[in-house]
Amino acid sequence: MRQKLIAGNWKMHGSLAENQTRLTQLVSGLGDTSAQVAVCVPAPYFTQCKSVLAGSAIQCGSQNISEYEQGAYTGEISASMLKEFDVQYALVGHSERRELFAESSEQVAKKFAAAKQARLIPVLCVGETLEQREAGITEQVIAGQISAVLDQVGIQGFADSVVAYEPVWAIGTGKTASPEQAQAVHKAIRVQLNALNSEIAQKIQILYGGSVKPNNAAAIFAQADVDGALVGGAALNAQDFLQICNAAS
Repeated sequence: MRQKLIAGNWKMHGSLAENQTRLTQLVSGLGDTSAQVAVCVPAPYFTQCKSVLAGSAIQCGSQNISEYEQGAYTGEISASMLKEFDVQYALVGHSERRELFAESSEQVAKKFAAAKQARLIPVLCVGETLEQREAGITEQVIAGQISAVLDQVGIQGFADSVVAYEPVWAIGTGKTASPEQAQAVHKAIRVQLNALNSEIAQKIQILYGGSVKPNNAAAIFAQADVDGALVGGAALNAQDFLQICNAAS
């Protein structure tokens, strides 16, 4: 049985005061959930995040990571820098990075490799646009995004890693893939990996992301190949996020 993972992606939101309140509420309200829990916060807040979460079961994650270890790359954050803050997870390939910042699947694969090299847990985000879904090529698009990473790190690189399926058309729109739609894509991802290594395919956590909320989380988590969620907007409300964590228990 794969343990559920609930990861909150705060995106570019927060302040010292807001974070203090939200993180304190998460720590005090989490209880004894059986799910793994993480929050991916803006980089300037790593120190605050680690301080407030100290002693709790909640891990800290990064929303991005550079494919480069060091050098003249203004504004970038290397894997070794993340390690110094004891960050556990690093998102790679989020659709907003792919679309707004023109990250290619090849660049995403290099970022995934950088996270693995540093023994961080990469969370590989994959997903299709509405046009691609309507064209009936969802699974081909997802397979291509995963294949780019396989070409870089091989199937062994997916051991102790996470995949997050986020249909682009459902991120921040209030629309959500039905539980059955999510399961179909999650199953296809697992089948793709299973063809290369069945043990890794069966152990890897595949999260769903895309307007996950307290009122739809339980139905999504009930699907056989859904192992948790990458939560966006609802992660900014501590009580909503806690309810999603509880739904995963």
